[in-house]
Amino acid sequence: MAELKIGEQSKPRFEFRSFGQCFCEAHKRMARLSVPVPEKVWERESDEIYIISAKNDINNTKIRDGKMDIKTYVQTVDGLEQWNPLMKGEFPISREVLEKEVFPAFMVEMPKLTKDSYTFDEFIAMVKANPDLAAVRVHKQRFGYMVNNTICEVGNVLINGAKVVTINSESTEIEDIKKTIADVGLEGVENINYLQAIKRVIGMSDKPLANEVVCHRK
Repeated sequence: MAELKIGEQSKPRFEFRSFGQCFCEAHKRMARLSVPVPEKVWERESDEIYIISAKNDINNTKIRDGKMDIKTYVQTVDGLEQWNPLMKGEFPISREVLEKEVFPAFMVEMPKLTKDSYTFDEFIAMVKANPDLAAVRVHKQRFGYMVNNTICEVGNVLINGAKVVTINSESTEIEDIKKTIADVGLEGVENINYLQAIKRVIGMSDKPLANEVVCHRK
């Protein structure tokens, strides 16, 4: 079995991820169980824009450093989700790509496109003009680990300024993820992706976050 490497592409992975206010105990266990990881993934920060659609739960769209990345849901196996890349593009983005790939992924009415290409600001203006879409600012501070040959992280996430914590384990091997979930103490915690977590935080969904407990330090 090939070793997974953080930050490198592999065949499509399965993922467990959860969001809440505190995963302190699971974080401590994850850090202690982790093998050494490259220094570049010890701590990473990024600013991203997620495009959230009230009509769509299967395509996950984010923009980072002027590049758009859309992943699409494939399947759930043993409660773990698998997503594949759907498209990658950068701004300015062509009308053809917007017509054939981007807005169809949102599953909303196509805006009237009169130009051959659109800048980031022009695209965001179209998103804001559609009542079924939202452009959500997401800041991530991520701490990387490797447990049971699964790529793991704990992240402090600001969703339009609201702070939540995320924890995850991903791998091409489902059994390795399930062992990691058990080892770090996350059995029974809801598996929820970024798309659904953001919808809950911004009020597009009325469901609560998976883990809303207040952190109790021993």
